[in-house]
Amino acid sequence: MQRTNFGKIMKLYAIVDIETTGGNASSGSITEIAVAIHNGKEVIEFYETLVRPNQYIPYFIQQLTGITNEMVASAPAFDEVADTIYHLLKDKVFVAHNVGFDYSFVNAHLQVHGYKLNVPKLCTVKLSRKLMPGMTSYSLGKLCTEIGINHTARHRAGGDVQATAQLFSMLFEKANYTDFFAR
Repeated sequence: MQRTNFGKIMKLYAIVDIETTGGNASSGSITEIAVAIHNGKEVIEFYETLVRPNQYIPYFIQQLTGITNEMVASAPAFDEVADTIYHLLKDKVFVAHNVGFDYSFVNAHLQVHGYKLNVPKLCTVKLSRKLMPGMTSYSLGKLCTEIGINHTARHRAGGDVQATAQLFSMLFEKANYTDFFAR
């Protein structure tokens, strides 16, 4: 939380995207993470890093993300970035496009290293369906194309977080600061 000049507490949001070795938090590893701290209007802080997983990145994942085993060989392991990630996320609302996936991985990896993440969550897929009904698709890439968000570096944590942050700004404004964001 952050205080404004008038002492009012302003909620901060941690918009998160990860790339992984697979779809299950208990058997997969994070290969890249990006976090954009958003104040309800704009991104005020940005963090991104490759992460050396504890396992081989399957070929189909390498093809999808462009992240190879060679790229992560000298990247920090999760235990080396866990403290930074935890402090970026604590006391904020965890936001992601399909929040259950990202939160499950990040939380599981943080717990392994002794951090307990217990923060509110918001899903931009669910918010988009509620606030922008009738879109042809709510996948991040297709939704961004349909509403005019320039989404570069798809399936890379930084590119996806930047697109999600733009989407979040639009949703926040569209909701007119309603109780969606007061949780």
